[in-house]
Amino acid sequence: MKMGKRLKQDLVRYGKKIIEKGLAVGPGGNISAREGNVIYLSPSGYSFDELNEDDYVGVNLKTGKITEGTLKPTCEVSMHLGCYLIRKDISAVIHTHPPLVIGLISAGAKIKPMFPDFVALVGEVPVIDYVIPAGEKIRKAVTKVIKKYDAVLLKNHGLVTVGATLKEAFYRAEIIEEAARILIVSRIFGKPGFLNKREIEGIKNLEAEDYRKMLLKKG
Repeated sequence: MKMGKRLKQDLVRYGKKIIEKGLAVGPGGNISAREGNVIYLSPSGYSFDELNEDDYVGVNLKTGKITEGTLKPTCEVSMHLGCYLIRKDISAVIHTHPPLVIGLISAGAKIKPMFPDFVALVGEVPVIDYVIPAGEKIRKAVTKVIKKYDAVLLKNHGLVTVGATLKEAFYRAEIIEEAARILIVSRIFGKPGFLNKREIEGIKNLEAEDYRKMLLKKG
């Protein structure tokens, strides 16, 4: 099986997972994966669960020109390309619209570590102010953060996660939405308890977490 075909099958699978987990609805969000100098992106105007592998669009990383497919790529193609150009170590970018995350950050809340998986697999997640989706403004705002971090929260918009594999990028999106859910529950019943610096460093030094991170990078 050709690598491009396998990659597009993975995009279909993780696109459906995004819908199943409630991380996007309707035609919201977009997803991409890299193979060499070709980026395969979800098309504009479709829900992830409507797509098959032939619907994903191949775009040349260096020129931005379409190399495969007949549909129009996501309007945020520039943002995806920017992430790959600034991070040579990643092969997947996932942009979701997780409702709990959007609700919290739009209300001014910060999503900080409350459980080990967040520390081990996500790390710090900066928030950027609202910028109009698509175009150079969102590209510049997102890539400025993604240069140093694996996730960025977009106020009144959504979340962008990156990874060495689609699995890693997806798990990060899923964990951040879970963190938002836990934060909401903790606020209902009392005062949220965040992990302190010593606890965070202890988690980072666990050999077991290094092993899990290695598995995610293999896909």
